[in-house]
Amino acid sequence: MPKPGEPVKVGVEEEFHVVDLRTRHLAARSGLLLEALPPARFTHELQRSMVESNSLPFRGLTDLAGDLCGMRAALVREAEALGLGVVAAGSPQLVDEDQLKIFPDPRYERMLIDFQVLTREQLICGMHVHAEVRDRELAVAVAHRLAPWLPPLLALSASSPFWDAADTGYASYRTLVWQRWPTTGPMASYGSAAEYQQMIDTLIRSGVIADPGMIYFDIRPSCHLPTVELRICDSCPRLSDVVLIAGLFRALVATELEAARRGDGREVRLEAVRAATWQAARSGLEGELVDPVEGVPRPAAEVIARLLDRARPHLVEAGDWELVSALARQASARGSSAARQRAAHARRGRLEDVVDLLLAETRSCDWSPTPSDPRPDHRPDARPGPDPEPEPDHRLDPGPDPEPEPDHRLDPGPEPTPGPDHQTVHRTDPQPGHQTDHRTDPRPDHQTGHQTGHQTGHQTGHQAELWTDSHAGPRPGSHSDLRTDPHTDPHTDPHTDPRPDHRPAV
Repeated sequence: MPKPGEPVKVGVEEEFHVVDLRTRHLAARSGLLLEALPPARFTHELQRSMVESNSLPFRGLTDLAGDLCGMRAALVREAEALGLGVVAAGSPQLVDEDQLKIFPDPRYERMLIDFQVLTREQLICGMHVHAEVRDRELAVAVAHRLAPWLPPLLALSASSPFWDAADTGYASYRTLVWQRWPTTGPMASYGSAAEYQQMIDTLIRSGVIADPGMIYFDIRPSCHLPTVELRICDSCPRLSDVVLIAGLFRALVATELEAARRGDGREVRLEAVRAATWQAARSGLEGELVDPVEGVPRPAAEVIARLLDRARPHLVEAGDWELVSALARQASARGSSAARQRAAHARRGRLEDVVDLLLAETRSCDWSPTPSDPRPDHRPDARPGPDPEPEPDHRLDPGPDPEPEPDHRLDPGPEPTPGPDHQTVHRTDPQPGHQTDHRTDPRPDHQTGHQTGHQTGHQTGHQAELWTDSHAGPRPGSHSDLRTDPHTDPHTDPHTDPRPDHRPAV
């Protein structure tokens, strides 16, 4: 548990589309790509044209950004070696029917039988944020109380305007595709963790869902981690938006934790939240959002400013205010990914240009606020304008990563001497032929640290530890999003592992 005044740990899962760099169409080749990546940090998803990365949990947003950047760099480098690219966006742009293939996994195959077209069309990628809440009772309360503040976070992430090679008119069409599952949307109020679990057991007993991982609420207590999990957001091509949303979400969780501990009541009208979610999916940052407090439409920038005000006390307490407020200002001025994608498409009417833009943004590790604006406390006060960024380079570049910074690789350097509180170090260099060095301590309370080549400010003995579940013992065969299960072989083949607890994109 965090010490008084210390921010809770936060971790991120990112889902990526895999595309052919020659055609820019989806490529069902994730299995080949995953063979070159460490299975502790990368895993398969429902579709063979997707991969997922899992960060470690961190208390510092800068450390989190460095870890995410290192994983993106490794993923991009290994993909390009295969003539592939990776795209962080809610929906794909160019799809061939023969690339619609489910990953060979018993759980996914059952989902295909049960849900049919919903499974086949699940070509969407999300970004999930975990904030540490070890008290299950509080996690259940917070997941419900936070519901009105999720639509603005969705708007910040909106990156899925295209579907079936056409503009849908929505900033996040992924949201509409996702809502067709039977267990999506805002989470209702439950009087206790036991009541919440009873609901899950009832749904499983009904036969409609097969396991707890198929509870797909916009925010939920994690089914196997001591966290509250944000699930509403599209995958974000720009890493700065991932860091922004992670910082805001953690501060909102801390705010509601305080209120829940005080016993402050809150009535959340789920129908109002559903309407606000639809509006955010429709407009993104380019139109109006529903004010979470007053329930009236306001320009998106004003709603983001109110969100910042709500989160400010805990952002200040965690030392995140200057960073997060600057990132929010940038995001509001720049507009959503959906708007940038439409602008790229409008220049020549080519969806290939949209893919090129997303490839470039996904591979960039530029997440820090622009230093030219010294006003860290300035909140967004205008509606988002047009995309000021230059046009992407439309040339195909299946070659090596042109990023000039060599330290973006995953730990290419020597391993530091572990500190007294450090038991396990995973050194992972994704270069071909490099083998992972696992140094383990047999002590049962071992923690795991992960050092990236990107400078994240880690000091010896200060690596981020992996989460452990305080609510239940390890489940044989369970998938670990952000932790290591000591009962699971770390070298398990990701292509044949039938782990039932792995939570896919659906």
